[in-house]
Amino acid sequence: MNYLMLAVAIVAEVCATTAMKQSDGLTRMPWTVATVIGYGIAFYFLSLTLRTIPTGIAYAIWSGVGIVLISTAAWLFQGQKLDAAAGIGMGLIVAGVVVMNVFSKASAH
Repeated sequence: MNYLMLAVAIVAEVCATTAMKQSDGLTRMPWTVATVIGYGIAFYFLSLTLRTIPTGIAYAIWSGVGIVLISTAAWLFQGQKLDAAAGIGMGLIVAGVVVMNVFSKASAH
């Protein structure tokens, strides 16, 4: 259940960041409202996650998965270009998150 709450937090953050781009500097009200609501949901569910998952582990997952998802969303919906270097970089980020979770004692509860 803890990782499900973290997943909700990550998806909400990705949606909020995507909405922020669409808000044009927070000048388009519907997108601005979506941004605020999305971040509110994201931080609420992240706070619940931090009750049981160590902060460093939760944040590594949050940031790693978030980077991959927001980059993918920007590529799909906003015309952002992703080249080989971007793909390699995201792969290294994911590898780092996996190493932290699988091999680090920091992930022990």
